[in-house]
Amino acid sequence: MTIPVTPDTQGASTRPYLIRALHDWCTDNGFTPYLAVYVDGSVQVPAEYVKNNEIVLNASFEATSGLQLGNDFISFKARFGGTAREIVVPIDHVIAIYARENGQGMAFPAPPVGAEPPPPTEGNSSAAEAAAAPRGLRLAETPAADPSPGDEGARAADEDEPTPPEPPGSGRPSLKRVK
Repeated sequence: MTIPVTPDTQGASTRPYLIRALHDWCTDNGFTPYLAVYVDGSVQVPAEYVKNNEIVLNASFEATSGLQLGNDFISFKARFGGTAREIVVPIDHVIAIYARENGQGMAFPAPPVGAEPPPPTEGNSSAAEAAAAPRGLRLAETPAADPSPGDEGARAADEDEPTPPEPPGSGRPSLKRVK
């Protein structure tokens, strides 16, 4: 016999558990966990770093103080431009968590529509422009071919310290699909 699924029997959201699991996976493997967050009035982040209603946050233990990955909110203190800031993100505003070094992670649906937009700032010039901005994530394109083994410049770049991935042309975060 099958029990019908109703909102009361669905249980709590899986998003906070998946975020914690991927954060642990990144940490255990020596990767840097990044959170892509949709920003509106309910998110407490430095507005000057918000672009297209989104911000990417380094959520590693080295970059944060007092990190709490709760069921309803993620909160921590972090430095932005040398100034300590309190960060508070509702779980439903996390649109992705991924490893900086290889892009592996998970994307989530954007938060429900109807939340108030953030106040206008330099990075977010007007509420109308913010409302018209496309939401969601795009997958990064995979390079057509790897550099040839004889390419000295490519090998020298690979030996350097890893750098954060470049965002697509619009400056929005992206995820790479790994099969």
